[in-house]
Amino acid sequence: MAKVLTSAFYSNSAIELAPILLGKLLCRKINNNTLKLRITETEIYFGENDTACHASKGRTKRTQVMYEQGGVTYVYLCYGIHNMLNIVTGAQDHPQAVLIRGVEKYNGPGKLTKALEIDRSLNNKSLTKESGLWLEDGGKMLEYTATPRLGIKYASIEDQNKLWRFAAKK
Repeated sequence: MAKVLTSAFYSNSAIELAPILLGKLLCRKINNNTLKLRITETEIYFGENDTACHASKGRTKRTQVMYEQGGVTYVYLCYGIHNMLNIVTGAQDHPQAVLIRGVEKYNGPGKLTKALEIDRSLNNKSLTKESGLWLEDGGKMLEYTATPRLGIKYASIEDQNKLWRFAAKK
């Protein structure tokens, strides 16, 4: 039986956690069914100085969740169409999160949230079985490649070029 990740795990920084989340299980309880899918792709968003991070504009109603202690979700609507699932990490008052970009069977953050019925009603929820959305160890580390993040043309060139996207090797 896979072990549910604890709050101590999420207290680590997004920079530490993004690559080691690959291979962990994203778990979602829908009605009486529990889906468990291995995480295959992640991206880092790290602090107010990261121009790709929503918190680069400071603390707002939308970004307040990113300033919470790690272990909660940040779910937002992208392009008015897709919900995006982020795992808030690190210490309180240092905004950072890991975007879950892909899981086995569903490549793309919008596809995975649609398949797992993840929407903004799950924003700022603890990653616990009680919330219906949590992560488990999964017992498997995946080899990966690190590349620049996707879809952040608005960010500075320096931030666009950071190798903060991690994808499991096929």
